[in-house]
Amino acid sequence: MQTLIIYSTIDGQTLAICQKMKTIAEQAGEQVSLVTLEQADALSLADFDKVLIGASIRYGKHRPELYQFVNRHHAVLDTKINGFFTVNVVARKPLKNTPETNPYMQKFLQLSLWQPQQLEVFAGKIDYPKYGFFDRTMIRFIMWMTKGPTDITGTFEFTDWEKVDAFGNRFSQH
Repeated sequence: MQTLIIYSTIDGQTLAICQKMKTIAEQAGEQVSLVTLEQADALSLADFDKVLIGASIRYGKHRPELYQFVNRHHAVLDTKINGFFTVNVVARKPLKNTPETNPYMQKFLQLSLWQPQQLEVFAGKIDYPKYGFFDRTMIRFIMWMTKGPTDITGTFEFTDWEKVDAFGNRFSQH
């Protein structure tokens, strides 16, 4: 089984989740290629049996390149075992941590020609010390408005790694 895992990340949490998915798939006996969204454009999706895409949110949006990629390749993606997950800090809230209740997943499904077979939502990470002044200020303001952590000296990981394992196992069993 040839599996392609594609990621779109800004600060690296989506990549970390994709690396975990890769390990799970390899333990299930799959041959896995892990690539960025940009690298995926140079590949032939027809060469893979399964495709999983993970993408993060910044300032309420997935990157435009994500939509360009999935809309360009949706016909081929539809012929594969496929899945999509989004990583966002809003998913730290219990009422916004499922594909049905997460506003970013719902927006993705509205804007995408591709309707993935398997969906998941993971809470991300805030790493204030890693951000530049603008991002740190904006993210802190957003967190203040949404009652999240605002200590700019802190790093706050909200990712539920058991949920990541569970989704990785479900995706690998197909």
